[in-house]
Amino acid sequence: MSGRTQLMWDEAVTGYDFGSDHPMNPVRLALTRGLIDAFGLDRAVDVVAARAAGESTLRLVHRDDYIAAVRAVSQDPGSANGAYGLGTTDDPAFAGMHEVSALIAGQSVAGAEAVWRGDAAHAVNFAGGLHHAMPGGAAGFCVYNDAALAIARLLELGAERVAYVDVDVHHGDGVQAAFWDDPRVMTVSLHEHPRTLFPGTGWPEEAGAEGAQGTAVNVALPAGTGDAGWLRAFHAVVPELLAVFRPQFLVTQHGADTHFEDPLAHLAVSLDAQRAVQTACHGLAHEHAQGRWLALGGGGYAVVDVVPRSWTHLVAIAADAPIAPESETPEEWRQLVYARTRQMAPGRMTDGRKPEWQDFHEQGYDPADRLDQAILATRRAVFPFHGLMP
Repeated sequence: MSGRTQLMWDEAVTGYDFGSDHPMNPVRLALTRGLIDAFGLDRAVDVVAARAAGESTLRLVHRDDYIAAVRAVSQDPGSANGAYGLGTTDDPAFAGMHEVSALIAGQSVAGAEAVWRGDAAHAVNFAGGLHHAMPGGAAGFCVYNDAALAIARLLELGAERVAYVDVDVHHGDGVQAAFWDDPRVMTVSLHEHPRTLFPGTGWPEEAGAEGAQGTAVNVALPAGTGDAGWLRAFHAVVPELLAVFRPQFLVTQHGADTHFEDPLAHLAVSLDAQRAVQTACHGLAHEHAQGRWLALGGGGYAVVDVVPRSWTHLVAIAADAPIAPESETPEEWRQLVYARTRQMAPGRMTDGRKPEWQDFHEQGYDPADRLDQAILATRRAVFPFHGLMP
């Protein structure tokens, strides 16, 4: 591993815009970049603008007919009729949809390539993490699945084992689907239970196809899970599996929509717990993947109060320049927030929490506790395939 961390960024990614009434407001990307710069992190990383993913790259995951459909509605948004998931409430068509979606994908693919070659220590693309896009269709605000494309490119370059850890509140269904029958890729998703949240998948029994059993891992968390439970579940599942899988590369998705202020979901996680998991992922990359780490953004719809702070912490951790939680947000950024949104910006880089959890291995589990039931369901479904005790 050599080089500094790369921050993958092109201002044009803010053109990923489904309209003013859509929850995925691209101002969240602009405000995140603004906060990164206000803390001087742009000087602690190499800011790189990669080219858009080309047709051959997109075909690593997506079908030709789907790519053609995206191109068509990109040129004529009015022609979208819901086919391929395009022109729906979740994924309204807009001019330039193909170009900006391919640009976001290109940042993730290039970041993975740079880390794999040893040109960068880590790479971050907080505009990425569009994990719901399927090989043949758009879904859940996602057009091209940049996470799956980055992983597919790593396999093409010769990686034999890639681990993907997704802590977005929604199931990482598109990435799981892309590698459902590929034993070289382990997909781990911690998400709100499919009974209560889109996309309705991610049950613990979804463990991979024949020949790849145990490489799809799903932790379905009860609605209302907070810091202690979220961290307990993460540490009860992820480290043991990575230790036995021995990935050569770690890709992580850090959707900020687990937060208690997020309007589209029902977990109760704080910014401070999100930061703790980001730190844990950084450590796991060094422990199990020789430091090879690509970190992505994802969901997150509290676009002023949560997303910029969460992903700025992510960039700072990847840059080995962590920001103390008690730090005040810079005044210049607060002014930017007000100018762009007419909202008051949060004043500190913390929610004032000190996340703690009880270790599953040391404490044991409570069979009457819904969170522990979820953890145990996942361990029972997956761990035996790896020679681990549930």
